[in-house]
Amino acid sequence: MSKNKFFVVWKGKQPGIYSSWEECKRQVHQFEGALFKGFATEEEAKKAFESLPWKYIDIRNNAQNKSSGKKGKKTSIGQPIMESISVDAACSGNPGLLEYRGVYTKTGKEIFHQGPFRNGTNNIGEFLAIVHALALMKQNNSQLPLYSDSRTALKWVQQKKAKTKLEKNEENKSLFELIERAENWLQNNDYSTPLLKWETEAWGEIPADFGRK
Repeated sequence: MSKNKFFVVWKGKQPGIYSSWEECKRQVHQFEGALFKGFATEEEAKKAFESLPWKYIDIRNNAQNKSSGKKGKKTSIGQPIMESISVDAACSGNPGLLEYRGVYTKTGKEIFHQGPFRNGTNNIGEFLAIVHALALMKQNNSQLPLYSDSRTALKWVQQKKAKTKLEKNEENKSLFELIERAENWLQNNDYSTPLLKWETEAWGEIPADFGRK
């Protein structure tokens, strides 16, 4: 019997931590390039999910690539699915002026662009961008996967709650209204869109990046 009781899915239909193999299997079965691994304790699984997957999988292959002068991370992580949607946010200050957008990954063509909003944070923008894209893709019956480079925002979406520490005030009142709408949408809608983590260290900046770094 396997000692693994918790399963981390870094890349699958719905990235996250699952408490049974059957739940994990549903996220990775017939999913090209799925990245997942089992752990004995929930603490180990949480630590792994907050880290990069190549720290835990394909270690031997990655070491061989490094010793031969190849880029091991890119090899072990695979390549992004270009037929997809990518989202990103930009915030001038923290908090500061916030905007977010979604693009077609292959060409960089902009699909939506919202903001600027006053007194926001990057994590809020990333969260809103994901939910905006999910709602738009469900409306259009799109089966394309969705990339975000924010592990925090992906976790908030999975939990259906933006766990921001930002305080609500008159400047960001409209932004908090959008957060409430996004949370309500997640709580009242199912979606089949695969949510994927964009691996910046392996692939470079996400195509939706605003290029202001």
